[in-house]
Amino acid sequence: MRYRYLLPPVGLPFFFLLFLIFVVFFTIFSGMVTAAFQRLGIPPAVAYTLFLASLFGSFINIPVAEEKTYVPIFKVREVRFFGIPYPVPYFDLEEHKMIIAVNVGGALVPLSVVIYEVLRLISTGKVDVLLNMAMAVGIASLFSHAVSRPVPGVGIAIPGFIPPLIAVILAFLFGGDYKPVVAYASGTLGVLIGADLMNWGKLKHLGAPMVSIGGAGTFDGIFLAGVIAVILV
Repeated sequence: MRYRYLLPPVGLPFFFLLFLIFVVFFTIFSGMVTAAFQRLGIPPAVAYTLFLASLFGSFINIPVAEEKTYVPIFKVREVRFFGIPYPVPYFDLEEHKMIIAVNVGGALVPLSVVIYEVLRLISTGKVDVLLNMAMAVGIASLFSHAVSRPVPGVGIAIPGFIPPLIAVILAFLFGGDYKPVVAYASGTLGVLIGADLMNWGKLKHLGAPMVSIGGAGTFDGIFLAGVIAVILV
């Protein structure tokens, strides 16, 4: 009698190893994110909740606008020469609708953290810190806009190492005793404003059916820029 295995004998140990790697990666990453939020003065329970919200919220996109986009398509037309038809290929532009959405995990969660920090600084009367934060965010936005590039069919791309590096430098220049707060605000809002909002007019030329501000959510530049910057200061 012959038996057929659904998985080869090496399959179960291999999948167990993958699961173990995932658990280790998840634990390390969640610890880093939670530690970064705690450095911002957020309680541990709330920090871990924000991490889970950013993780699961990365799968949620909220439509906020609709734009017309033009996609190049390949067509063939018939041309007759002395009564003989010849196919002639050519490119044309076809109008499509593009949905612009906001990602919950990659944009709304970081934005809510920044708003919380701003309100906390206002309540404690730290107006000078708010002014320094605003200058840092403005500079970070200009840098992000300068290095961001629209990628047809994908979205707005930006080198992953530049936003957190700029945010760390700005935190040491303007942060004073509030370096983590300035680093997080300039890292997140710098990418959000400079790469996404300042390139709004270019979105219709991307040819993508949907563009999500916040992109890939948890692993997107907006979220990671702030977290990495806080860890480095």
